Amino acid sequence: MASISKMAKGWRAQVKVLGVRDSRVFTTRREAVQWAALREGEIRHAATAPLGEQYTLRQALRRYADEVSPTKRGTRWEKIRLTAFEGYCLPLDLPIAQVTTQHIANFRDARGAVVGPASVLRELTLLSSVFQTAQLEWGWVQANPCRDIRKPPAPRHRERVIAWWEVRRMLRTMGYQRTGRVSSTGQAVALCMLLALRTGMRAGELCGLTWGRVFDQHVHLPQTKNGKPRDVPLSARARRVLARLRGWDDVLVLGLKTASLDALFRKYRARAGLDGFTFHDTRHTAATMLSRKVDVLTLCKIFGWSQTTQALTYYNPKASTLAAMLD
Repeated sequence: MASISKMAKGWRAQVKVLGVRDSRVFTTRREAVQWAALREGEIRHAATAPLGEQYTLRQALRRYADEVSPTKRGTRWEKIRLTAFEGYCLPLDLPIAQVTTQHIANFRDARGAVVGPASVLRELTLLSSVFQTAQLEWGWVQANPCRDIRKPPAPRHRERVIAWWEVRRMLRTMGYQRTGRVSSTGQAVALCMLLALRTGMRAGELCGLTWGRVFDQHVHLPQTKNGKPRDVPLSARARRVLARLRGWDDVLVLGLKTASLDALFRKYRARAGLDGFTFHDTRHTAATMLSRKVDVLTLCKIFGWSQTTQALTYYNPKASTLAAMLD
């Protein structure tokens, strides 16, 4: 029921409908009465309208960031991407139920003009996850508009294997020494690279490894990229690398954060006058080397792959190596 009252500076309209209160001051009584009637109708409509008409895409993105993203390992980066969506070509203030495949296609094309296909695919995957959650858990939409658009072609998998001459040049640039304990950050990065080449562990797995999870013949990774724990066997060379890292940090094996490792690796790569490979390419290199010693099932067990086809992504031998195996 609306209430209109005279004030010193005009007319105040107050409404209370279905437990919702609102008020506003106007110059004339007519304006106050019109606003009160309109506001009452809006409140009643909101109470009976479908949820998809009550909430916008912007609200969905923010709720997803608050409720769903914290349950994932890459919380920080996912929240950054979700915040960035609010600056892209998306109908943010449109009721989420009114977002169509055409809106998503426009977003895809606008982003494709700025970033590569891989980035567009990652963003579409995240946006699709927001709509999927809104459909299955919140009941805001009836369908996911991201599913019915043409996706950019998936980029080819990287096939870069780091040559041993490149490894040696990197080690020299980092100040690597064959014996003795670690005495500098550069030497820690060098041993980290060697450990990655001997075990195939990812940068995040190496940087998160604690001494309490290092055992005589293996290291235990309680959480990996696929969400499953994994035991990584250690060769004699890998054990020697770990032994040299003793004392560098009391808790962490490497004493480095993933972001720092990536930045340092790129810095030393530039100093060495090299280019074309990343730290993650040590995993490709390790898979290619270890494939000469173990069968494909054992290789999948070491690397934590649930499908044997994943080995084809990381096993990248040269044609000359394959030719030599035929002779």
